[in-house]
Amino acid sequence: MSQFIKFFGEQIFVLWKFALLRKRILIFSPPPVGVVCYRVYCCCCLANVTLPGVGATAPESKPFFYVNVADIETLDDEVSYVACTTEKIFEQKQDLYDVYVDNQNVKTHLEHLQPLLRVNGADKEKYRRLNDQRQLLMYSQEVDGDCSSCEEDLFILFFMEQNNRIFQILLEVASSQDKTLTADHARSMGLDPQGDRNFLMDLLEVYGFDLMLVIDNPCCP
Repeated sequence: MSQFIKFFGEQIFVLWKFALLRKRILIFSPPPVGVVCYRVYCCCCLANVTLPGVGATAPESKPFFYVNVADIETLDDEVSYVACTTEKIFEQKQDLYDVYVDNQNVKTHLEHLQPLLRVNGADKEKYRRLNDQRQLLMYSQEVDGDCSSCEEDLFILFFMEQNNRIFQILLEVASSQDKTLTADHARSMGLDPQGDRNFLMDLLEVYGFDLMLVIDNPCCP
């Protein structure tokens, strides 16, 4: 996991949002394929949610650990996936994916998703917390000889807790009388009320939450 974290840096939280929104994510990298296959696994770990009743309306994101031109029809039928390829020709087939990852360059041709490519302050804070936890783990392993937990467990747990916190708040707001999601709720989720506004709106739609989002957009009067 450390290689994945170091490779993408703060952009992990861009991938996290796309994974949580169940987008079609295609990862390109030159051979060998083993490294990029592991990135598929890591991306899938970003979207784990363990709260009951969450995700029933969201499409299942399927992992494809390697695809080539023979798999085009298969990908064409999928509404949500994370896949990797070593074939550059896939970049031209924009109808097959929502998000294209070319080494460290995460991009999308879909205009409404492009605001999600920007790393905001809340993303940077989450990345700092993730690295702090990694440093603590490495320290305990080195000083105390504690090998009972590994970096992969920490990574999976970090994102699972982050996701559960978001959906726990959404469930609480959904069961409230006014069903209104505010900037304070967004901050409690670890999100940037302005920078993550589009992400939150998409999240509500994908997971079937009928809530009113009342976060002022500074770009609008």
